[in-house]
Amino acid sequence: MDEAIIDSERHVTRILLSYDVSGAIRRRAARVCQIVFGYEQTVHRGGSARTYRHPGFLGRPGARWVGQSVLLLKPADARELERELHRLGVRVSVARISIRPSEAVAFRRRS
Repeated sequence: MDEAIIDSERHVTRILLSYDVSGAIRRRAARVCQIVFGYEQTVHRGGSARTYRHPGFLGRPGARWVGQSVLLLKPADARELERELHRLGVRVSVARISIRPSEAVAFRRRS
């Protein structure tokens, strides 16, 4: 019997996004890491410090890190990230896939 017929869990559309940024351009590579993984910034004013957290695309709901420079994203997030990376001159490749949510969890980033 066809698995698609007996499978009761619906598939969702996701985008597999791969990017390639030259490590030779350290400033650009560092910015790409901030955009993808997020960063914290501590601001000192008047003798006190305040830390601001800037979540990256991997902090968004449903975003998954697949491997080095490869992400699984919701379509709208993938379009936004693709635009940002192109603006920085980064090469980007995308592919639309259909996946069960329970399968996407396998790509959850582990600490």
